[in-house]
Amino acid sequence: MAERALITGFTGMVGSHLADYLLENTDWDVYGMIRWRSPLDNVEHLAWRVNSGNRVFVRYGDLNDSVSLFDCLASVKPHYVFHLAAQSYPKTSFESPIETYNTNILGTARLMETLRKLNQDPVIHICASSEVFGRVEEQDTPIRETCAFHPASPYAISKVGTDLVGRYHAEAYGQRVMTTRMFTHTGPRRGDVFAESSFAKQIALIEEGIIPPTVKVGNLDSLRTFADVRDAVRAYYMLVTINPTPGEFYNIGGTHVATVGEMLQTLISHSSKKDGIEIQVEPDRLRPIDADLQVPDTTKFRNHTGWRPEITFETTMQDLLNYWRERVRSGRGFLQR
Repeated sequence: MAERALITGFTGMVGSHLADYLLENTDWDVYGMIRWRSPLDNVEHLAWRVNSGNRVFVRYGDLNDSVSLFDCLASVKPHYVFHLAAQSYPKTSFESPIETYNTNILGTARLMETLRKLNQDPVIHICASSEVFGRVEEQDTPIRETCAFHPASPYAISKVGTDLVGRYHAEAYGQRVMTTRMFTHTGPRRGDVFAESSFAKQIALIEEGIIPPTVKVGNLDSLRTFADVRDAVRAYYMLVTINPTPGEFYNIGGTHVATVGEMLQTLISHSSKKDGIEIQVEPDRLRPIDADLQVPDTTKFRNHTGWRPEITFETTMQDLLNYWRERVRSGRGFLQR
């Protein structure tokens, strides 16, 4: 019988790419945990597998509903759990902090307690975030795992809680949990509430003449280290299969360091309308506080697994822009955000 991997956040960018990776590179069965209202756009290409029972199965579950978690986990009995589900947008967290804390911190605790009370012992990956480090002094970069947490948003605070809940369960109950602080990762299927995807969508809309040739932006000075989502999910697979060590925590990230403004210029450089595009700062896109020096030291994870990013920044940006071009040309309507 094939081993079973449960992915929370299955319908998100990362969850859907992880499913693709596992289907191509393992013989595991993939179980996606979804809510009744989860948008299915990112996993439409897997619908035929779900419909025919071909290695992909969906189970309904909600991090804020313990009964649904119990039913989901009791049904799946996973060998591996990739906990990716979250309220994942930092800007939204300023407007909905309580929902963010409840979903990300208490939701993770509910998941871990349910696994424990069912006496299930899968290898568990809990996805925290580089946002836990928040506002880092320049002398503390590149950021190591031992850098102090200084979260700069309710989302970042919630991910500190997520990180600590996972490590607590490893130490207190012997659950096989590892946590990751993944730095900026993007690519096709990235939600348009994130800066680089919003920019790519706006450029695609400009190219089709749907909106004026102005890209609306927030803080362009924040420094980021970019990775491709397809490299990220390969890292997550390696995390749980190469000498998984309960209680460990790792920084994971790419090697291309650029400001948000430089990233935007790269996207514009690939546009057929590049000579006519203007940039306009929109106050509503600015965070009250920003984590502005996101440069990781990934030595620990690289030494443990041998993982290295393989997809170039240019390829990632081109693929992201092409993803939005295809969606815009499909004739769908989009909010201008």
